[in-house]
Amino acid sequence: MGTDTVRTPAAGEAADRRREQRGWYFYDWACSVYSTSVLTVFLGPYLTSVAKSAADADGYVHPLGVPVRAGSFFAYSVSLSVIVAVLLMPLVGAAADRSGRKKPLLAAAAYTGAAATTGMFFLGGDRYLLGGLLLVVANAAQSVAMMLYNCYLPQIAPPEERDAVSSRGWAFGYAAGSLMLVVNLALYLGHDTFGVSESMAVRICLASAGLWWGAFTLVPLRRLRDRRTVAREAALPGLRQLAATVRDMRRHPLTLAFLLAYLVYNDGIQTVISQASVYGSEELGLGQSTLIGAVLLVQVLAVAGALAMGRLARTYGAKRTILGSLAAWTLTLGAGYFLPAGAPVWFFVLAAGIGLVLGGSQALSRSLFSHLVPPGKEAEYFSAYEVSDRGMSWLGPLLFGLTYQLTGSYRDAIISLVVFFVVGFALLARVPVRRAIGDAGNPVPEKI
Repeated sequence: MGTDTVRTPAAGEAADRRREQRGWYFYDWACSVYSTSVLTVFLGPYLTSVAKSAADADGYVHPLGVPVRAGSFFAYSVSLSVIVAVLLMPLVGAAADRSGRKKPLLAAAAYTGAAATTGMFFLGGDRYLLGGLLLVVANAAQSVAMMLYNCYLPQIAPPEERDAVSSRGWAFGYAAGSLMLVVNLALYLGHDTFGVSESMAVRICLASAGLWWGAFTLVPLRRLRDRRTVAREAALPGLRQLAATVRDMRRHPLTLAFLLAYLVYNDGIQTVISQASVYGSEELGLGQSTLIGAVLLVQVLAVAGALAMGRLARTYGAKRTILGSLAAWTLTLGAGYFLPAGAPVWFFVLAAGIGLVLGGSQALSRSLFSHLVPPGKEAEYFSAYEVSDRGMSWLGPLLFGLTYQLTGSYRDAIISLVVFFVVGFALLARVPVRRAIGDAGNPVPEKI
């Protein structure tokens, strides 16, 4: 027998690990279409129009008898979904760690979200309550599923591979978001050519994201493996479990210090993503087609940015690369302040800058945090990470809104967000990550 046909145990283990990693990438490929096409582009304006068609003469709808401005219904629904997710994630995370059965929980969360998103096809007429319910279910389910997906990272990648694996996952997600957004925009902009109304085109776009999510989730469910753990005490109710997780994290203060830094700079990232279109339309006077094109450019360049920053982390370490990205965010916002009105080219340049640092800063933050999680508590700690990601990103929009209210200038509002990147940089720079990794009981990579 030739040596090329011999599969040594080490080679077999590496091949199995690569196969599992490729399966893991596909969950980002599956669910990112929801974030891009549904949340970022189509659902907000469409659900608002549905709510307005159901509103009374004063512009109010009355879910459960509560008067709500139709224009605020989408924002309130997103907020409610965050509250539901914050209650569910610690409970599900603790249950996943205690049972070792992450995959059935991932399947349940993913297919609940995919089914709710597919059901958005039926958001015709004045069915705003159905839209709000489906949004709450889909958004909360996505948060829970992402928490479970993230906690696989320490199990499928040894320390030296984690930055690259996390970056590839983000790149897969942005690539899928870009691909599906192109298809959806072709249908939406050319709906007359395809013989469908604008409303029907939007509903098809929404439902297609759910079908995509459900179909490609089959790949990670086939390839990811559960690792059995020793049974521990039962999980507590949602907020009590989150409090118990935070108390446990107090035994690892350096992990908490990183989480605080991440909470601050990620709040800035999320606010830039959510408010850039407002800045473009209200301050720069740009049209909807320009703004959607900028969203697509961000998605495409985020693929390259995530992969490039993953490579930089191999040379300089994840911490230094993240710090570099925060400096780049600061420079990008500074440049954004000086953008001339009515100049789409310069807005696209700003979008390109955002895209190049967006994916990498998020991917490397995830991989760096994975080194700081005590073994056996991956889902529990990643639930706190996701709560920081999704449940705490309110200070940025508040500062943006207050700055605009006080100054009447969106330029001042956008530049005010620099504080999140400057403070986040300072907090992260002070975290001794090598000692933090050792204190968590994990091996320290050569480059970190």
